[in-house]
Amino acid sequence: MRDIVKIYPDGTIALRGVSLDIYPGEVLGLLGENGAGKTTLMKILSGFLRPTRGYIVLRGRRVVFRSAADALSHGIGMVHQHLALVPVFTGFENIVLGLRAKGDLRKLVEELMEETGLRVRLDVPVEQLSFGERQRIEILRMLLRRVDVLILDEPTTNLTPLETRVLFNALRKLRDSGKSIIFITHKLREVMEIADRIVVMRRGKVVGELPREKAEPRLLARLMVGREVFLRIEKPPSTPGKPVLKVIDLWVRSDIGGWAVRGVSFEVRAGEIFGIAGVEGNGQAELVQAITGLRRAEKGKVIFGDKDITNMSPSELYRLGIAHIPEDRQTMGLVLDMSVSENSILGMHRWRKFLGALGSLRWREINRHAERIIKEYDVVAPSIRSPVRYLSGGNQQKLLAGRELSKNPRLIVAAQPTRGLDVAATEYIRKLLVDLRTKGHAVLLVSADTDEVLQLSDRVAVMYNGRFTAITRPEELTEEKLGLLMGGMEAGTLGRD
Repeated sequence: MRDIVKIYPDGTIALRGVSLDIYPGEVLGLLGENGAGKTTLMKILSGFLRPTRGYIVLRGRRVVFRSAADALSHGIGMVHQHLALVPVFTGFENIVLGLRAKGDLRKLVEELMEETGLRVRLDVPVEQLSFGERQRIEILRMLLRRVDVLILDEPTTNLTPLETRVLFNALRKLRDSGKSIIFITHKLREVMEIADRIVVMRRGKVVGELPREKAEPRLLARLMVGREVFLRIEKPPSTPGKPVLKVIDLWVRSDIGGWAVRGVSFEVRAGEIFGIAGVEGNGQAELVQAITGLRRAEKGKVIFGDKDITNMSPSELYRLGIAHIPEDRQTMGLVLDMSVSENSILGMHRWRKFLGALGSLRWREINRHAERIIKEYDVVAPSIRSPVRYLSGGNQQKLLAGRELSKNPRLIVAAQPTRGLDVAATEYIRKLLVDLRTKGHAVLLVSADTDEVLQLSDRVAVMYNGRFTAITRPEELTEEKLGLLMGGMEAGTLGRD
Protein backbone atom coordinates (compact mmCIF):
# COMPACT_ATOMS: atom_id res chain seq x y z
CA MET A 1 0.00 0.00 0.00
CA ARG A 2 1.46 3.35 -1.05
CA ASP A 3 0.60 6.88 0.15
CA ILE A 4 -2.99 5.96 1.05
CA VAL A 5 -5.16 8.97 1.85
CA LYS A 6 -8.81 8.69 2.91
CA ILE A 7 -11.01 11.76 3.35
CA TYR A 8 -14.67 11.10 4.16
CA PRO A 9 -17.47 13.21 2.61
CA ASP A 10 -17.91 15.18 5.87
CA GLY A 11 -14.27 16.31 5.62
CA THR A 12 -12.86 13.89 8.23
CA ILE A 13 -9.29 12.88 7.31
CA ALA A 14 -8.90 9.24 8.37
CA LEU A 15 -5.60 8.45 6.62
CA ARG A 16 -2.78 10.87 5.83
CA GLY A 17 -0.48 9.19 3.31
CA VAL A 18 0.04 5.72 4.79
CA SER A 19 2.45 3.24 3.21
CA LEU A 20 2.55 -0.38 4.35
CA ASP A 21 4.36 -3.54 3.21
CA ILE A 22 2.92 -7.00 3.84
CA TYR A 23 5.02 -10.14 3.45
CA PRO A 24 4.04 -13.80 3.05
CA GLY A 25 4.51 -16.04 6.07
CA GLU A 26 4.20 -13.39 8.81
CA VAL A 27 1.76 -12.08 11.37
CA LEU A 28 1.69 -8.29 11.12
CA GLY A 29 0.36 -6.56 14.23
CA LEU A 30 -1.41 -3.31 13.33
CA LEU A 31 -1.54 -1.36 16.58
CA GLY A 32 -3.14 1.97 17.43
CA GLU A 33 -5.69 3.72 19.57
CA ASN A 34 -9.28 4.26 18.43
CA GLY A 35 -9.51 6.62 15.49
CA ALA A 36 -5.90 5.98 14.45
CA GLY A 37 -7.05 4.71 11.04
CA LYS A 38 -6.25 0.98 11.39
CA THR A 39 -9.65 -0.36 10.36
CA THR A 40 -10.08 2.22 7.59
CA LEU A 41 -6.73 1.21 6.10
CA MET A 42 -7.66 -2.48 6.15
CA LYS A 43 -11.13 -1.81 4.72
CA ILE A 44 -9.37 -0.20 1.76
CA LEU A 45 -7.06 -3.21 1.38
CA SER A 46 -10.03 -5.61 1.52
CA GLY A 47 -12.17 -3.67 -0.97
CA PHE A 48 -14.83 -2.30 1.39
CA LEU A 49 -13.65 1.29 0.88
CA ARG A 50 -11.97 3.17 -1.97
CA PRO A 51 -8.99 5.42 -1.14
CA THR A 52 -9.16 9.15 -1.88
CA ARG A 53 -5.57 8.94 -3.11
CA GLY A 54 -2.83 6.30 -3.22
CA TYR A 55 -2.59 2.83 -4.69
CA ILE A 56 -2.09 -0.88 -3.93
CA VAL A 57 0.48 -3.17 -5.52
CA LEU A 58 -0.23 -6.89 -5.33
CA ARG A 59 2.42 -9.40 -6.49
CA GLY A 60 4.17 -6.68 -8.48
CA ARG A 61 1.09 -5.28 -10.24
CA ARG A 62 -1.09 -2.30 -9.43
CA VAL A 63 -4.64 -3.28 -8.53
CA VAL A 64 -7.89 -1.41 -7.95
CA PHE A 65 -10.51 -3.19 -5.85
CA ARG A 66 -14.09 -2.18 -6.68
CA SER A 67 -15.69 -4.31 -3.95
CA ALA A 68 -14.94 -6.78 -1.15
CA ALA A 69 -15.74 -9.63 -3.57
CA ASP A 70 -13.14 -8.21 -5.96
CA ALA A 71 -10.47 -8.18 -3.23
CA LEU A 72 -11.49 -11.70 -2.19
CA SER A 73 -11.00 -12.92 -5.76
CA HIS A 74 -7.42 -11.57 -5.48
CA GLY A 75 -6.85 -13.53 -2.24
CA ILE A 76 -7.52 -10.82 0.37
CA GLY A 77 -10.23 -11.39 3.00
CA MET A 78 -11.24 -9.56 6.18
CA VAL A 79 -12.99 -10.86 9.31
CA HIS A 80 -14.69 -7.88 10.92
CA GLN A 81 -15.10 -7.17 14.61
CA HIS A 82 -18.88 -7.54 14.26
CA LEU A 83 -19.37 -10.93 12.64
CA ALA A 84 -21.70 -11.27 9.65
CA LEU A 85 -23.26 -14.73 9.94
CA VAL A 86 -26.81 -16.02 9.39
CA PRO A 87 -27.93 -16.99 12.92
CA VAL A 88 -30.40 -19.75 11.94
CA PHE A 89 -28.00 -21.43 9.49
CA THR A 90 -25.63 -24.12 10.75
CA GLY A 91 -21.90 -23.63 10.95
CA PHE A 92 -21.39 -25.60 7.72
CA GLU A 93 -24.08 -23.64 5.86
CA ASN A 94 -22.46 -20.35 6.87
CA ILE A 95 -19.00 -21.51 5.79
CA VAL A 96 -20.09 -22.54 2.27
CA LEU A 97 -22.72 -19.83 1.76
CA GLY A 98 -22.38 -18.34 -1.74
CA LEU A 99 -19.50 -20.65 -2.67
CA ARG A 100 -19.64 -22.06 -6.20
CA ALA A 101 -17.31 -24.99 -5.91
CA LYS A 102 -17.39 -28.56 -7.16
CA GLY A 103 -16.71 -31.64 -5.10
CA ASP A 104 -17.49 -32.69 -1.58
CA LEU A 105 -17.60 -29.37 0.33
CA ARG A 106 -18.21 -31.12 3.62
CA LYS A 107 -15.00 -33.10 3.21
CA LEU A 108 -13.09 -29.95 2.22
CA VAL A 109 -14.30 -28.11 5.34
CA GLU A 110 -13.44 -31.04 7.64
CA GLU A 111 -9.94 -31.29 6.11
CA LEU A 112 -9.47 -27.54 6.57
CA MET A 113 -10.51 -27.78 10.22
CA GLU A 114 -8.04 -30.62 10.80
CA GLU A 115 -5.25 -28.78 9.00
CA THR A 116 -5.67 -25.46 10.86
CA GLY A 117 -6.96 -26.61 14.25
CA LEU A 118 -9.99 -24.32 13.85
CA ARG A 119 -12.66 -26.81 14.96
CA VAL A 120 -16.36 -25.96 15.11
CA ARG A 121 -19.63 -27.89 15.39
CA LEU A 122 -20.76 -27.87 11.77
CA ASP A 123 -24.36 -29.03 12.25
CA VAL A 124 -25.39 -26.64 15.05
CA PRO A 125 -27.16 -23.33 14.23
CA VAL A 126 -24.77 -20.42 14.66
CA GLU A 127 -27.08 -18.72 17.19
CA GLN A 128 -26.39 -21.62 19.58
CA LEU A 129 -22.58 -21.42 19.25
CA SER A 130 -20.12 -19.49 21.41
CA PHE A 131 -18.56 -16.31 20.06
CA GLY A 132 -15.25 -18.15 19.65
CA GLU A 133 -16.85 -20.79 17.42
CA ARG A 134 -18.61 -18.12 15.35
CA GLN A 135 -15.32 -16.37 14.79
CA ARG A 136 -13.66 -19.62 13.72
CA ILE A 137 -16.50 -20.09 11.20
CA GLU A 138 -15.73 -16.66 9.71
CA ILE A 139 -12.03 -17.55 9.40
CA LEU A 140 -12.84 -20.94 7.83
CA ARG A 141 -15.10 -19.15 5.33
CA MET A 142 -12.17 -17.02 4.22
CA LEU A 143 -9.68 -19.88 4.11
CA LEU A 144 -12.05 -22.03 2.04
CA ARG A 145 -11.97 -19.22 -0.52
CA ARG A 146 -8.18 -19.58 -0.62
CA VAL A 147 -7.15 -16.16 0.74
CA ASP A 148 -3.44 -15.42 0.98
CA VAL A 149 -3.93 -12.32 3.15
CA LEU A 150 -6.23 -12.73 6.17
CA ILE A 151 -7.19 -9.55 8.06
CA LEU A 152 -8.60 -9.89 11.59
CA ASP A 153 -10.14 -6.80 13.25
CA GLU A 154 -9.95 -6.93 17.08
CA PRO A 155 -10.43 -10.72 16.99
CA THR A 156 -10.12 -11.44 20.73
CA THR A 157 -12.70 -8.93 22.04
CA ASN A 158 -15.24 -11.56 23.14
CA LEU A 159 -13.01 -14.61 23.61
CA THR A 160 -12.07 -16.43 26.80
CA PRO A 161 -8.32 -16.84 27.46
CA LEU A 162 -8.52 -20.48 26.28
CA GLU A 163 -10.32 -19.49 23.06
CA THR A 164 -7.67 -16.81 22.48
CA ARG A 165 -4.94 -19.44 22.85
CA VAL A 166 -6.70 -21.72 20.32
CA LEU A 167 -6.96 -18.82 17.88
CA PHE A 168 -3.29 -17.88 18.26
CA ASN A 169 -2.17 -21.49 17.67
CA ALA A 170 -4.24 -21.58 14.47
CA LEU A 171 -2.79 -18.25 13.29
CA ARG A 172 0.74 -19.56 13.79
CA LYS A 173 -0.09 -22.62 11.66
CA LEU A 174 -1.49 -20.39 8.91
CA ARG A 175 1.61 -18.17 9.06
CA ASP A 176 3.90 -21.21 8.82
CA SER A 177 1.98 -22.35 5.73
CA GLY A 178 2.83 -19.05 4.01
CA LYS A 179 -0.28 -16.98 4.69
CA SER A 180 -0.08 -13.28 5.59
CA ILE A 181 -2.04 -12.47 8.76
CA ILE A 182 -2.87 -8.86 9.69
CA PHE A 183 -3.91 -8.61 13.33
CA ILE A 184 -5.64 -5.30 14.16
CA THR A 185 -5.68 -4.56 17.88
CA HIS A 186 -5.10 -2.03 20.65
CA LYS A 187 -4.08 -4.72 23.17
CA LEU A 188 -0.34 -4.56 23.78
CA ARG A 189 0.03 -7.95 25.47
CA GLU A 190 -1.60 -9.78 22.57
CA VAL A 191 0.36 -8.06 19.83
CA MET A 192 3.57 -8.86 21.72
CA GLU A 193 2.56 -12.51 21.88
CA ILE A 194 1.38 -13.16 18.31
CA ALA A 195 2.98 -10.62 15.93
CA ASP A 196 6.25 -11.09 14.05
CA ARG A 197 6.33 -7.42 13.07
CA ILE A 198 4.44 -4.49 14.60
CA VAL A 199 3.27 -1.32 12.85
CA VAL A 200 1.92 1.48 15.07
CA MET A 201 -0.52 4.10 13.77
CA ARG A 202 -1.56 7.39 15.31
CA ARG A 203 -3.97 9.98 13.87
CA GLY A 204 -3.97 8.53 10.37
CA LYS A 205 -0.20 8.04 10.05
CA VAL A 206 2.36 5.29 10.64
CA VAL A 207 4.49 6.43 13.59
CA GLY A 208 6.55 3.30 14.17
CA GLU A 209 7.51 -0.08 12.73
CA LEU A 210 9.62 -2.65 14.52
CA PRO A 211 10.15 -6.41 14.84
CA ARG A 212 8.68 -8.07 17.92
CA GLU A 213 12.16 -8.72 19.34
CA LYS A 214 12.76 -4.95 19.63
CA ALA A 215 9.28 -4.10 20.92
CA GLU A 216 8.34 -3.61 24.55
CA PRO A 217 4.98 -2.49 25.93
CA ARG A 218 6.03 0.93 27.22
CA LEU A 219 7.57 1.90 23.87
CA LEU A 220 4.49 0.72 21.95
CA ALA A 221 2.15 2.61 24.28
CA ARG A 222 4.22 5.78 23.90
CA LEU A 223 4.09 5.46 20.10
CA MET A 224 0.32 4.91 20.18
CA VAL A 225 -0.48 7.87 22.45
CA GLY A 226 2.43 10.26 21.91
CA ARG A 227 3.40 10.41 25.58
CA GLU A 228 4.46 8.17 28.47
CA VAL A 229 1.65 5.86 29.61
CA PHE A 230 1.57 3.91 32.86
CA LEU A 231 0.35 0.44 31.94
CA ARG A 232 -0.01 -0.86 35.49
CA ILE A 233 -2.18 1.13 37.86
CA GLU A 234 -0.78 1.53 41.37
CA LYS A 235 -3.35 0.12 43.80
CA PRO A 236 -2.55 1.16 47.38
CA PRO A 237 -3.66 -1.13 50.23
CA SER A 238 -7.25 -0.66 51.33
CA THR A 239 -9.19 -1.99 54.32
CA PRO A 240 -12.75 -2.70 53.16
CA GLY A 241 -15.51 -1.55 55.49
CA LYS A 242 -19.12 -2.63 55.87
CA PRO A 243 -21.13 -4.00 52.92
CA VAL A 244 -22.67 -1.19 50.87
CA LEU A 245 -24.46 -3.48 48.40
CA LYS A 246 -25.89 -6.94 49.02
CA VAL A 247 -27.39 -9.06 46.24
CA ILE A 248 -29.29 -12.08 47.56
CA ASP A 249 -30.42 -15.00 45.35
CA LEU A 250 -31.24 -12.71 42.42
CA TRP A 251 -33.12 -14.07 39.37
CA VAL A 252 -33.53 -11.91 36.25
CA ARG A 253 -35.06 -12.73 32.87
CA SER A 254 -33.53 -11.94 29.48
CA ASP A 255 -35.32 -10.02 26.70
CA ILE A 256 -36.65 -13.28 25.24
CA GLY A 257 -38.01 -14.57 28.55
CA GLY A 258 -35.41 -17.13 29.69
CA TRP A 259 -33.34 -16.79 32.86
CA ALA A 260 -30.32 -14.52 32.30
CA VAL A 261 -29.35 -14.35 36.00
CA ARG A 262 -29.86 -17.51 38.07
CA GLY A 263 -29.74 -17.08 41.84
CA VAL A 264 -26.68 -14.83 42.12
CA SER A 265 -25.54 -13.68 45.60
CA PHE A 266 -22.64 -11.38 46.56
CA GLU A 267 -21.79 -8.19 48.44
CA VAL A 268 -19.67 -5.12 47.70
CA ARG A 269 -18.02 -3.37 50.64
CA ALA A 270 -16.92 0.22 51.17
CA GLY A 271 -13.33 0.70 50.02
CA GLU A 272 -13.17 -2.24 47.61
CA ILE A 273 -13.57 -2.98 43.92
CA PHE A 274 -15.64 -6.10 43.36
CA GLY A 275 -15.02 -7.28 39.79
CA ILE A 276 -17.19 -9.56 37.66
CA ALA A 277 -15.35 -11.29 34.81
CA GLY A 278 -16.76 -13.39 32.01
CA VAL A 279 -17.42 -13.58 28.29
CA GLU A 280 -20.17 -11.15 27.32
CA GLY A 281 -23.66 -12.62 27.06
CA ASN A 282 -23.56 -14.65 30.26
CA GLY A 283 -25.94 -12.47 32.26
CA GLN A 284 -23.64 -9.63 33.31
CA ALA A 285 -25.64 -6.95 31.47
CA GLU A 286 -28.96 -8.13 32.92
CA LEU A 287 -27.46 -8.28 36.43
CA VAL A 288 -26.25 -4.68 36.20
CA GLN A 289 -29.60 -3.53 34.79
CA ALA A 290 -31.48 -5.19 37.67
CA ILE A 291 -29.21 -3.56 40.27
CA THR A 292 -29.55 -0.10 38.65
CA GLY A 293 -33.33 -0.21 38.15
CA LEU A 294 -33.32 -0.71 34.37
CA ARG A 295 -34.67 -4.29 34.42
CA ARG A 296 -37.10 -6.07 36.72
CA ALA A 297 -35.78 -8.71 39.13
CA GLU A 298 -38.19 -11.66 39.28
CA LYS A 299 -36.88 -13.16 42.54
CA GLY A 300 -34.35 -12.28 45.22
CA LYS A 301 -33.31 -8.99 46.81
CA VAL A 302 -30.96 -6.05 46.24
CA ILE A 303 -30.02 -4.30 49.51
CA PHE A 304 -28.24 -0.91 49.57
CA GLY A 305 -26.98 -0.13 53.06
CA ASP A 306 -29.94 -1.22 55.18
CA LYS A 307 -32.59 -0.46 52.54
CA ASP A 308 -34.29 -2.92 50.20
CA ILE A 309 -33.98 -1.28 46.76
CA THR A 310 -35.21 -4.20 44.65
CA ASN A 311 -36.97 -2.91 41.52
CA MET A 312 -36.71 0.77 42.52
CA SER A 313 -36.52 3.26 39.63
CA PRO A 314 -33.16 4.68 38.48
CA SER A 315 -34.10 8.17 39.71
CA GLU A 316 -34.81 6.83 43.22
CA LEU A 317 -31.49 4.96 43.21
CA TYR A 318 -29.62 8.11 42.14
CA ARG A 319 -31.10 10.01 45.10
CA LEU A 320 -30.01 7.25 47.47
CA GLY A 321 -26.37 7.48 46.29
CA ILE A 322 -25.86 4.96 43.46
CA ALA A 323 -24.03 6.03 40.28
CA HIS A 324 -24.09 4.01 37.07
CA ILE A 325 -21.55 4.10 34.24
CA PRO A 326 -23.44 2.01 31.64
CA GLU A 327 -21.80 -0.37 29.19
CA ASP A 328 -22.85 1.62 26.09
CA ARG A 329 -22.17 5.32 26.54
CA GLN A 330 -23.78 6.28 23.23
CA THR A 331 -27.16 4.57 23.63
CA MET A 332 -27.54 4.36 27.43
CA GLY A 333 -25.32 7.02 29.01
CA LEU A 334 -25.45 10.10 26.80
CA VAL A 335 -27.81 11.84 24.38
CA LEU A 336 -25.51 12.52 21.43
CA ASP A 337 -27.42 15.45 19.95
CA MET A 338 -27.60 17.26 23.31
CA SER A 339 -24.82 19.62 24.37
CA VAL A 340 -22.05 18.91 26.87
CA SER A 341 -23.91 21.08 29.41
CA GLU A 342 -27.20 19.24 28.93
CA ASN A 343 -25.52 15.84 29.23
CA SER A 344 -23.67 16.93 32.37
CA ILE A 345 -26.95 17.02 34.36
CA LEU A 346 -28.84 14.02 32.94
CA GLY A 347 -30.45 12.30 35.92
CA MET A 348 -29.80 15.46 37.96
CA HIS A 349 -32.01 17.92 36.08
CA ARG A 350 -34.60 17.91 38.89
CA TRP A 351 -32.01 18.75 41.53
CA ARG A 352 -32.93 21.95 43.37
CA LYS A 353 -29.74 23.82 42.51
CA PHE A 354 -30.42 23.46 38.76
CA LEU A 355 -34.07 24.59 38.95
CA GLY A 356 -35.39 28.16 38.96
CA ALA A 357 -38.87 29.62 39.23
CA LEU A 358 -41.77 27.51 37.90
CA GLY A 359 -39.40 24.62 37.16
CA SER A 360 -37.22 26.53 34.67
CA LEU A 361 -33.56 25.51 34.30
CA ARG A 362 -30.83 27.70 35.79
CA TRP A 363 -28.43 27.65 32.85
CA ARG A 364 -25.69 29.65 34.56
CA GLU A 365 -25.48 27.01 37.31
CA ILE A 366 -25.71 24.16 34.78
CA ASN A 367 -22.88 25.64 32.68
CA ARG A 368 -20.73 26.08 35.79
CA HIS A 369 -21.35 22.43 36.64
CA ALA A 370 -20.34 21.34 33.10
CA GLU A 371 -17.18 23.46 33.22
CA ARG A 372 -16.22 21.90 36.59
CA ILE A 373 -16.55 18.41 35.10
CA ILE A 374 -14.51 19.39 32.02
CA LYS A 375 -11.73 20.78 34.20
CA GLU A 376 -11.71 18.07 36.87
CA TYR A 377 -11.95 15.11 34.47
CA ASP A 378 -9.81 16.53 31.66
CA VAL A 379 -12.59 16.40 29.05
CA VAL A 380 -11.52 17.84 25.68
CA ALA A 381 -14.55 19.49 24.02
CA PRO A 382 -14.91 22.38 21.53
CA SER A 383 -17.24 24.09 24.04
CA ILE A 384 -19.88 23.25 26.63
CA ARG A 385 -22.50 24.05 23.97
CA SER A 386 -21.14 21.51 21.47
CA PRO A 387 -23.21 18.35 20.84
CA VAL A 388 -21.63 15.37 22.59
CA ARG A 389 -21.43 13.43 19.31
CA TYR A 390 -18.46 15.64 18.32
CA LEU A 391 -16.38 14.41 21.26
CA SER A 392 -14.05 11.42 20.91
CA GLY A 393 -15.06 8.16 22.57
CA GLY A 394 -12.58 8.72 25.39
CA ASN A 395 -13.87 12.22 26.11
CA GLN A 396 -17.47 11.03 25.99
CA GLN A 397 -16.58 8.42 28.61
CA LYS A 398 -14.81 11.00 30.81
CA LEU A 399 -17.86 13.27 30.64
CA LEU A 400 -20.14 10.36 31.56
CA ALA A 401 -17.90 9.30 34.46
CA GLY A 402 -17.58 12.90 35.66
CA ARG A 403 -21.34 13.38 35.65
CA GLU A 404 -21.98 10.19 37.61
CA LEU A 405 -19.25 10.86 40.15
CA SER A 406 -20.36 14.47 40.66
CA LYS A 407 -23.41 12.95 42.43
CA ASN A 408 -21.00 11.98 45.24
CA PRO A 409 -22.24 8.37 45.27
CA ARG A 410 -21.57 5.70 47.89
CA LEU A 411 -21.67 2.97 45.20
CA ILE A 412 -20.39 3.18 41.62
CA VAL A 413 -21.61 0.50 39.19
CA ALA A 414 -19.17 0.57 36.25
CA ALA A 415 -20.08 -1.70 33.31
CA GLN A 416 -17.41 -2.13 30.60
CA PRO A 417 -15.97 1.31 31.59
CA THR A 418 -13.02 1.24 29.14
CA ARG A 419 -14.66 -0.58 26.21
CA GLY A 420 -13.50 0.93 22.92
CA LEU A 421 -11.11 3.40 24.58
CA ASP A 422 -7.51 4.03 23.61
CA VAL A 423 -4.59 3.40 25.96
CA ALA A 424 -4.55 6.92 27.42
CA ALA A 425 -8.29 7.10 28.14
CA THR A 426 -8.22 3.56 29.54
CA GLU A 427 -5.41 4.53 31.92
CA TYR A 428 -7.39 7.58 33.08
CA ILE A 429 -10.65 5.70 33.80
CA ARG A 430 -8.86 2.84 35.61
CA LYS A 431 -6.95 5.26 37.86
CA LEU A 432 -10.22 7.03 38.60
CA LEU A 433 -11.89 3.80 39.78
CA VAL A 434 -8.91 2.89 41.97
CA ASP A 435 -8.86 6.40 43.50
CA LEU A 436 -12.56 6.11 44.35
CA ARG A 437 -12.01 2.75 46.02
CA THR A 438 -9.05 4.13 48.00
CA LYS A 439 -11.22 7.03 49.21
CA GLY A 440 -13.73 4.56 50.64
CA HIS A 441 -16.31 4.26 47.88
CA ALA A 442 -17.70 0.86 46.88
CA VAL A 443 -17.13 -0.05 43.21
CA LEU A 444 -18.88 -2.83 41.28
CA LEU A 445 -16.81 -3.39 38.11
CA VAL A 446 -18.17 -5.53 35.28
CA SER A 447 -15.78 -6.07 32.37
CA ALA A 448 -15.06 -8.53 29.58
CA ASP A 449 -11.39 -7.42 29.75
CA THR A 450 -9.84 -10.02 32.06
CA ASP A 451 -6.64 -7.99 32.49
CA GLU A 452 -8.73 -5.06 33.71
CA VAL A 453 -10.71 -7.12 36.21
CA LEU A 454 -7.64 -8.86 37.62
CA GLN A 455 -5.58 -5.68 37.88
CA LEU A 456 -8.21 -3.45 39.49
CA SER A 457 -10.30 -5.78 41.67
CA ASP A 458 -9.87 -6.68 45.32
CA ARG A 459 -12.23 -9.64 44.83
CA VAL A 460 -13.34 -11.27 41.59
CA ALA A 461 -16.45 -13.23 40.63
CA VAL A 462 -16.48 -15.22 37.38
CA MET A 463 -19.86 -15.41 35.65
CA TYR A 464 -21.04 -18.12 33.26
CA ASN A 465 -24.57 -18.82 32.02
CA GLY A 466 -26.17 -16.59 34.63
CA ARG A 467 -24.31 -18.00 37.65
CA PHE A 468 -21.04 -17.35 39.47
CA THR A 469 -18.56 -20.19 38.99
CA ALA A 470 -16.25 -18.66 41.64
CA ILE A 471 -15.71 -15.70 43.96
CA THR A 472 -12.04 -15.34 44.85
CA ARG A 473 -9.09 -12.97 45.08
CA PRO A 474 -7.35 -12.07 41.79
CA GLU A 475 -3.93 -13.33 42.96
CA GLU A 476 -5.43 -16.83 43.29
CA LEU A 477 -6.36 -16.97 39.58
CA THR A 478 -4.02 -18.14 36.86
CA GLU A 479 -4.91 -17.43 33.23
CA GLU A 480 -5.70 -21.13 32.71
CA LYS A 481 -7.92 -21.33 35.80
CA LEU A 482 -9.73 -18.13 34.82
CA GLY A 483 -10.34 -19.51 31.33
CA LEU A 484 -11.84 -22.72 32.75
CA LEU A 485 -14.10 -20.75 35.09
CA MET A 486 -15.22 -18.46 32.24
CA GLY A 487 -16.02 -21.58 30.22
CA GLY A 488 -18.35 -22.94 32.91
CA MET A 489 -16.10 -25.06 35.15
CA GLU A 490 -17.10 -24.67 38.81
CA ALA A 491 -14.33 -23.65 41.23
CA GLY A 492 -14.98 -26.70 43.41
CA THR A 493 -14.29 -29.09 40.52
CA LEU A 494 -10.93 -27.63 39.47
CA GLY A 495 -8.03 -29.89 40.24
CA ARG A 496 -10.07 -33.08 40.26
CA ASP A 497 -9.35 -35.93 37.88
